[in-house]
Amino acid sequence: MTDEPIRAAATVVLWRESPDGPQVLMGQRGEGAVFMPSKFVFPGGRVDPEDAGVTRPGFLAPDCVRRLTLAVPPDAPLPETLVATALRELTEETGLNLAGMEHPSLRFIFRAITPPGRTRRFDARFLLAHADSLDDNREDFTLASGELQHLRWLALPEARALDLPFITEVVLAEVAALVAGQDQPGVPFFDNSSATPHFRRLV
Repeated sequence: MTDEPIRAAATVVLWRESPDGPQVLMGQRGEGAVFMPSKFVFPGGRVDPEDAGVTRPGFLAPDCVRRLTLAVPPDAPLPETLVATALRELTEETGLNLAGMEHPSLRFIFRAITPPGRTRRFDARFLLAHADSLDDNREDFTLASGELQHLRWLALPEARALDLPFITEVVLAEVAALVAGQDQPGVPFFDNSSATPHFRRLV
């Protein structure tokens, strides 16, 4: 059986402060979904061809732009294309929009390639954003596409107790450290592009 091609993807991890500590926005994939059915995930998805023609400058700091170009195949999408994908998927799946800010509002924090043998394979980049960067009502999901069900803000311990993909669990641990003010010595990269997994940091 021929293995699935690896598709570029981008995901937005939205977070905010609350009286109970930091919260993240997550939703549940439908039970009939081909990839990760019934799992709780962050809004995101694969790069579409039209994303390459969308210009959304100013969302990433120069270091994030540079790290998004490290250890990539020759046909990898440009960083601005990944931003366009992330913003489009966020709007489609939640009905929310990130506004252009005076300072960069997205931070590249994690990358993972789905291991061989899965029904779908993605080279996914995770981008962290604070809810203060939203330009609309952060509680109103009425314009969401319905691809993600049960959209809601979850305290980090509550989120980590859900039925999650392994990589989502790892990303949540990274988010918990970052929002607590810890340093990140390079962006973690779980590289499962071949049969032998590799872990590295993109610095």
